[in-house]
Amino acid sequence: MKFKEYAELVKFEHTIFALPFALAAVVLLAKNTPSVKEVFWITVALISARTLGMALNRLIDEPYDRLNPRTKHWPLVSGKVSKKEVWSLIFLSASVFLLSCALINTLTLLLSPFVILILWVYPYAKRFTYFPHLFLGTVYFLIPIAVDVALNERISTNALILGTAMGSWVSGFDILYSLQDVEFDRKHGLKSIAVKFGTSGALRFAKGLHFLTFLALLVLGLRHPDLGSIYFTGFALLSLFLIYEHLLIKPTDISKINRAFFTINGYISILFFITVFADKLL
Repeated sequence: MKFKEYAELVKFEHTIFALPFALAAVVLLAKNTPSVKEVFWITVALISARTLGMALNRLIDEPYDRLNPRTKHWPLVSGKVSKKEVWSLIFLSASVFLLSCALINTLTLLLSPFVILILWVYPYAKRFTYFPHLFLGTVYFLIPIAVDVALNERISTNALILGTAMGSWVSGFDILYSLQDVEFDRKHGLKSIAVKFGTSGALRFAKGLHFLTFLALLVLGLRHPDLGSIYFTGFALLSLFLIYEHLLIKPTDISKINRAFFTINGYISILFFITVFADKLL
C-alpha cells in the first residue's frame, strides 16, 4: 500500500483547514440536530471532494512541478506515484463524492457536477487569470452552501455569509502561499496576484480579503440567534490569529510563510469549530 505517498500527494493533513469549518457549518446551519448518518456522509463528501481537487491539481500541474525546485520532490514528479495511480485516485474520489451526494439527497446530487467542474478548472486558472486564488476561494465558499443544501435543501443567508468568510479566508492565505513561487511563475508565464502587483500588492490583497473574513464572521455572530459570548470570545482570538499571520510575512521577508500558512490557519479552523460547538452546546 502507498497510503503515505497518496497522503503526501494530496496533502491530506491540509484537510484540517476545511473539515473543522465544514463541521462548524453543520452546527450553525442545521435546523434540527443532524443525524450521525448525515454528518458522516457530509464528511465523506468533503474529504473525497478535496482529494479529487488535489489529485486533479497535481496531475494538471505536473509539467510545471517538474521544473519548480520547490516541488520537484513531490510524489508524482519523483515517481513515487505514477500518473496511472493518480488517474485511479481521481476516478475513485469522484465516485465516492458522487455516491455520498446521492445518499444525502437529490438536490445535493444534482449540484455535485458543478463542484467537480470548479475543482477541475481551478488548476488551469493561473494560465488565464491573475486571480486564480479566487477560484480556490469559490470552492470553500461553496462548502457551507453545500452543507445547507445537504441538511435543509435550501441556501440560507447565513450559509452565504459563512461561505463568504471561508472563501475570503482561503483566497487570502492562498495569495500568501503563492509568494513562494513569484519568480518561477513570472519566468514560465503563470499568473497570480503577486506576479501582477508584486509582493507588497499581494499582501494588501490578502489583508483586504482577511478583513472581509473578519466582517463576515462578525455579521454571522450578530445575526445568529444561538451565538453569544463564547462565539465572540473565539472570534476575537481568531481575529488576533489573522493579524499575527500577516505580521509574520513582510514584503522583504517571506521566510515564515510555512508557519503562517500551515500552523496559524490550522489553529484558526480548529478554534472556529470549538467556539461554535461550545457556544451551541452551552
